[in-house]
Order: sequence, then structure tokens, then C-alpha cells
Amino acid sequence: MKSNKSTPFKTLLFTIIILLLVNVAGFYLFKRFDLTADKRYTLSPATLNVIKDVKEPVYIYVFLTGEFPAQFKRLQTETRQMLEEFHAYNSNITFKFSDPMEDEATAEAYKQELTAKGFVPVNINQTIKGKKTLTQVFPWAKADLGEKSVAVPLLVNNFGSNSDDNINKSVQLLEFAFTDALTKLTSNTKKRLAVLKGNGEIKDKYMADFLRSAKEYYTLAEFNLDSLQNDPAKVLSNLRHFDATLIAKPTQPFSDNEKYILDQYIENGGKTMWLIDKVSIDLDSLQNDQQATLAFPLDLNLDDMFFKYGVRINNKLIQDLLSTPITVQSQNGEMPIDWLYSPIIKSEENHAINKNVNLVKLEFANQIDTLKNGIRKTVLLKSSAQSKPIGVPVRIGLADFTNVVDESAFKDGGQIIGTLLEGRFTSAFKNRVKPFTVADPVDDGKNNKMIVIADGDIINYKYVNKKPLINDIDPWTQQSYGNKDFLINAMNYLLDDNGLVDIRNKNIELQLLDDKKVEKEYTKTQFLTIGAPLLFLLVFGLVYGWLRKRRYAR
Repeated sequence: MKSNKSTPFKTLLFTIIILLLVNVAGFYLFKRFDLTADKRYTLSPATLNVIKDVKEPVYIYVFLTGEFPAQFKRLQTETRQMLEEFHAYNSNITFKFSDPMEDEATAEAYKQELTAKGFVPVNINQTIKGKKTLTQVFPWAKADLGEKSVAVPLLVNNFGSNSDDNINKSVQLLEFAFTDALTKLTSNTKKRLAVLKGNGEIKDKYMADFLRSAKEYYTLAEFNLDSLQNDPAKVLSNLRHFDATLIAKPTQPFSDNEKYILDQYIENGGKTMWLIDKVSIDLDSLQNDQQATLAFPLDLNLDDMFFKYGVRINNKLIQDLLSTPITVQSQNGEMPIDWLYSPIIKSEENHAINKNVNLVKLEFANQIDTLKNGIRKTVLLKSSAQSKPIGVPVRIGLADFTNVVDESAFKDGGQIIGTLLEGRFTSAFKNRVKPFTVADPVDDGKNNKMIVIADGDIINYKYVNKKPLINDIDPWTQQSYGNKDFLINAMNYLLDDNGLVDIRNKNIELQLLDDKKVEKEYTKTQFLTIGAPLLFLLVFGLVYGWLRKRRYAR
């Protein structure tokens, strides 16, 4: 009979060889397996393309650490795992977690420094060792590439959502947040955005924050349609160098030459975002002895263009019970009063543009009708169910809503305020005499996209009552509005060539405990989570001991 003493040695040697081969193969071949049901760690192709473009070291500093509730621990864990994925695909991306409040001696100064840079903390009430405490958490990260630095928000704090829903939305947006930051840091070629001037558009200071944010994605330049009065064809040629045009709250009518320039720009594929007021009214107009003024129609000479493209902006203002107050001066200082002309729009999340966007604040918004013409329309902004349109001219005063409001009158809800148009736009000058001659006039254009929003003040989100917000928080509603996110998403969608908007659509469902169900079935839950495993181990031990005893009793 041959000895089997060499068999264990051969098995060990074979195992070592297999392990070495696997490690060598792993060094040259890279593959990660995502076993989660929702594929939360499977990065999108757009993200992978951005990660591959990182040729220099990017350092990501995450401030979300410390002692805080389980929901934030969950967000912290998901953030770490997401960054591990990024690092696994490109070692140039490194990250570090740090607690700004760890060193009590420097915590206050560090907090002030972070807050000044826009990293605003969140206050959380929690119970630690039987005592209720208020903890400040910094749900932020910072990505650095050389001298460039980008703030990365990690927490979504949407109005009307509970903490679990907000954490779930935050996890959904982690990939987008970090991919967006890398895009801002590494993008070398930027598309061009024209900011239209010359027709009484909103002042730069009221849209400065949006322009600063847009500049991280695009090359911006002012553009005046009347820059060459005697050569409109040349103006059109110059405008075609821009990929998109922003028309923000014009107050002066457009001439036929200017309209035809924009029309032919659109027909040739130029993207446009229109922020339009059709009613002339402003809060400053109410600062008089009567504290009232007359709101009247504003004719911009654009109605025929919009009608041809598939929308009509009506000379009607929206009153909405879901609105923000404004302040008036009293003997005791400033005091808030109800103001139904400042609707706040809760997103229906029916498109990537408005998904995971907090309340959007408007001021004297107008009503939009959509028309049947073969263009696909997607409603992006709509007033609440408790709203109604008001025709103009109408007298508007600060005391309009100081008395009891008849809520039963607000039943015409769902007024359209903003819409996305997609398709082949027909020229507003088709079968008409053209204002001037162009080399290749187009009557039926290319596939294109435009966004029309019937409120020019949507871009003026840093101010309330013409006063700048402190830390972006409205003192009366305690909300940080989602206007910037909405507008940036809208422009990204119009000009998207790297899939950022698609990443926003990624759905991740965290399996959270139902607190009410756990409380109701507490004993059963305890047995399933603690008792059942212990019982299983006990039964297994008894059976194993009995089998072992029986085997060696022979």
C-alpha cells in the first residue's frame, strides 16, 4: 500500500500556485463585482469617462465624520464606499475623512472658516447617553486639483421630506456630486454660453451667483443683438459661435431683426433658456405712500415666436397659498406678511432637470399654456393645487392678504410656469417676409431643445425683498431654495455632452427600518433579530455534539 504522506504537500503547493496566478492576473486585469440589487456601486459610463480623464492627483477631503445619528452614519458609509470605487478605477483620486469639530481648541475657528467658504453646517438633535444634545454636522466634501477647489454637497435637505427620504436622495446623488466636481476640475474644453444684453435684462448682481456657477461648466460672454445695427446677418453669424443663449428677464421689446436673429439661431440648433415676465410689476414698485401699484401687461414682441414654438405666456399672475412671506417696515422693525405672489414650487420630479431639487422660489410668476404643434413638452414647474391665475391690469398692494383669504377660491391649481420643449422647431418667419437676408435661411430646423420659464426672477434667488440672504437661508421659511440646482440642471440638460443629467436619474433604494412597524412588533422583531440566531446556534451545537458523540462511541 502506497503512502499518502505527500498528498497534503501537493495540495498546499497547488493552492499556493493558484493563489499566485490569481494575484498576478489581478495585477494586470481589473474587474469589480457589484452584488447589490440596485447596482449602486456600478458606476455609469459617463462617470467612468470623467474618472479616466483625471491625469493629475485629485484630493478629496470629506468633513462628514464625528458622532451623529444612524442616518448620517449611513450616508458616511455610502460616501466612503463611493470614493473607494472612484479610487479603484483611478489611483490619482484619493480621499480623507476629517472631523472639523474634533479639536475643541480650534473647532470654533475652523467652523467659522468653513462656513465663510460656503460649507454651512447642519444642526441635528440627538440623544447621547440619555442626554439630548445639538450636534453640528458638515455634510460636505472638498475636491482639490492643484490650485482649483470645488465644494461637494453631500446632503439633500428637501422641503416636506423626512430625514430617511433625504438621506436616500443624498445617496442617490453621491455619484453625480463627485462626478460633477471632477468635471469642473478637469474639463479643458467648455461649451460657450451667451448672456443676452440690450433689451433691459436683469442686472448682473441679481444673477451673479448663477453666472459664477455656470462658469464652472461653460465659457460665458455677454452678447448684444444690436451690436451691429447695419449688419444683422453678421450678428447672427457671431451668435452661432455660442452653443446656448440665456435670455433673463428682458423688459424692452425685441425688434424684428433681433427676433429673426434668435429664430435662425434656434433653427440651426442653438439652445435657448428663456426667463420671461409678461407682466410689469416689481416689489420696488410698492415702496410708495399707498404701498400699492398697478400691474400691467408687458409687450416684448415675442408672442408670435413662442406661439410657433408651442407655448403661450399669458398676461396673468399666479397667486399660490404655498408661498413665501415678504417683509414690511413697522414701528417694531421688519415683520413678515403673507404674499401669495411669491409661490414656492415643489418639484414633481418628472424629469432629470427637477429631480432631487428643493423648493424653487418665484416672484410674480406668469401662467403658460402649451399648444399642440408636434413639439414634445415636459412641464418642469407648476404651481400647487391651491393656486389661481389673476388677469392684468390689476391693482396690487402690500395689504392685499392681511385679511382672511378665501381658500375656496384657490381651486384652479396646477398652473404651468416652466416647460421644456424638444423637437424640430418651425421658424416663426416661415411664409413671411424676412426682416433681412441670410445666406441659408432655415424654415424647418434641426432637432433642438429650449426651456421657457414664465418668471424672470427665478434667477434672482440670492435675494429676498432685494436683500441678500445670509448663508442662502430665507429667515422666514428657513429654507435654502433649489433655484440654482434647477437652473444649472436645465442648462446641463440643454448642453449635456458628458451624461451628468443621466447620472442624476440613478435610483438607489436604501433598505431602511420602518420605525412604526418595529415599535408595533417589537417582541417579534427582537426574536427574529436576536433570539432566532441564538436558537439556531443552540440547535446546531446540540446536533453537532450528538453526532460527534455517536461517531466516536463506536
